Amino acid sequence: MLNRRNFSTAIMAGAAATVIATKAHADTVAADATATTATVPATPVAPGAKARNIVLVHGLFADGSCWNLVIPRLQAAGLNVTSVQNPLTTLPDAVASAERVLNRQNGPTVLVGHSFSGMIVTEAGMHPNVASLVYVAARAPDAGENYTALAKTFPTPPASAGIVFDGDEGRLTEEAFLRDFAGDVPAAKARVLYAVQEPFHKALLAGQVTQAAWRHKPSFYAVSTQDRTINSDLERFMAKRMGAHTIEVKSSHVSMISHPETIADLILKAAG
Repeated sequence: MLNRRNFSTAIMAGAAATVIATKAHADTVAADATATTATVPATPVAPGAKARNIVLVHGLFADGSCWNLVIPRLQAAGLNVTSVQNPLTTLPDAVASAERVLNRQNGPTVLVGHSFSGMIVTEAGMHPNVASLVYVAARAPDAGENYTALAKTFPTPPASAGIVFDGDEGRLTEEAFLRDFAGDVPAAKARVLYAVQEPFHKALLAGQVTQAAWRHKPSFYAVSTQDRTINSDLERFMAKRMGAHTIEVKSSHVSMISHPETIADLILKAAG
């Protein structure tokens, strides 16, 4: 039977349990926060330092699985590999998602970007864990540069005409994806890639980088000579401007899928 004395005792016990649980939760949050930031070095790693970590970032019309053929080759070389799931909402959001992954890396890291995510590499590449940068058929603007204006100084690539919007979200049509984005990938495989493409938000395209990591860290660039998504001569211009170690791959825009060995080798070279 619950009398007044037993009721008071139960209330006090419940309150104590709540305090203990609250403290435990706070301790867990604090521990998580410490774990998140513990690997960020007090001083930046040396540019070009031998790296044991690789962080891969996807661009438009894709998701993190686009690196699936490159990842096992890097892992076989003993490297720790993470593929970022880029939110494709705004540039600050995308940079933040990459930086959270970079925070978790223990030691020198190679940051790799494909296509649009060259914007992310250029901005987030100043993270103190990043030792070198790899651009795969990627945008590489300078600090404060309007990439769209730069791109307009070169012929417009065919894929641009295949972008369609559902409200604020953009994507490639299947025809444009197979022909202009993944033109050298077998059709059945390209259709699977098309099925998982992540829509991007219009606001993403308005972002501009505030710093250019390629001015401060060793850079590597893979030009796709058969690219119908970013003009190949624009890729060459950006690679030359940054003084990157450059290779040319006879490939569509998605060389990491059609030529994974070549792209993996370039990343391994950047890792030292």
